[in-house]
Amino acid sequence: MILSLLISLLLLPAAGATVFSGASAFFFAEENAAAPAAPEEADIDIGEIIFEHIGDEYEWHITEWKGKPVAIPLPCIVLENGIHVFTVHHAAENGYTLNEDGKLVNAVTGKRPIDLSITKNVLALMLSSLLLLVVVLVTARWYRRHDSLEEAPTGLAACMEPLVMMVHQMARENIGEKDYRKYSPYLCMAFLWILFNNFLGILPFFPGGANLTGNIAITLVLALCTFFTVNLTGTKHYYKEIFAPDVPGFLKPIMPVIEVFSAFMKPLSLTIRLFANMLAGHIMILCMVCMIFIMAKYGPLLSGSLTVVSVLFGVFLDALECLVAFIQAYVFTMLSSIYIGLARSHGE
Repeated sequence: MILSLLISLLLLPAAGATVFSGASAFFFAEENAAAPAAPEEADIDIGEIIFEHIGDEYEWHITEWKGKPVAIPLPCIVLENGIHVFTVHHAAENGYTLNEDGKLVNAVTGKRPIDLSITKNVLALMLSSLLLLVVVLVTARWYRRHDSLEEAPTGLAACMEPLVMMVHQMARENIGEKDYRKYSPYLCMAFLWILFNNFLGILPFFPGGANLTGNIAITLVLALCTFFTVNLTGTKHYYKEIFAPDVPGFLKPIMPVIEVFSAFMKPLSLTIRLFANMLAGHIMILCMVCMIFIMAKYGPLLSGSLTVVSVLFGVFLDALECLVAFIQAYVFTMLSSIYIGLARSHGE
């Protein structure tokens, strides 16, 4: 919603300028007939705009000021014949360049070194984790100083309590009364971390805008945390159902293969579901915004009408993305709790 409001405020003056310029061209066509034609503006590279937003970079672009980009330079840390620290603007001086994928490579050999750089996604990861830590500590501080049985929480604690209790109840229903308290902290932190980063990715200004949960490496690590939690804490009954299930004899050689394959498909499904949904949401919003600039060269009537349509659809997509941001955090946490509950099964 914030993104669409900002877009409308920034682009409506541009739309008005387009209409005015079109009217001027109509009324003064004869006067300007002898004037040489102005060069056409270069076409906007929509793919570059979209992939620049959803991809990772060695700097964090903030805005533009007087036609010049304003960005936060981030340290490039490379391990190759020692440690080299520089910014991306000084990569050539240190013997490195960017390949087609925007990654640092050796300018001579063309090979990628060990890259430990603090990129845009890495910085966003640090900032969001720090923000979540502050929120949790502030909430815990309120509960240390107040009796929650006698006094209703206020402020930040009042916002956090329904979310925490929702995850707590989810763990109780899916894992069981005996074990759910051990896994509630992990499930709660996974839910809050995904939720925070989903909403930060929607914000169009710093420290938002990083497509962290739309990065498959991030979602894979989250899914692997659930995978190891499930398989390192599984009961004997859980592994018996995998390797020695109580099925007819002709199925005994087949079922272990299917169950092992299923165990590895669970984290893969968690990875793809979160990654694909958040990435698709970012791309849809960016495409709707870029439509305004694409249609600007087709005349004031078409450009002005599609600007209104794009802003309205942008508001709708932003609202939808906010809903998806919550649903994806909820679904990831719910499925993780179900997988843990199956692993903690003790049989009948």
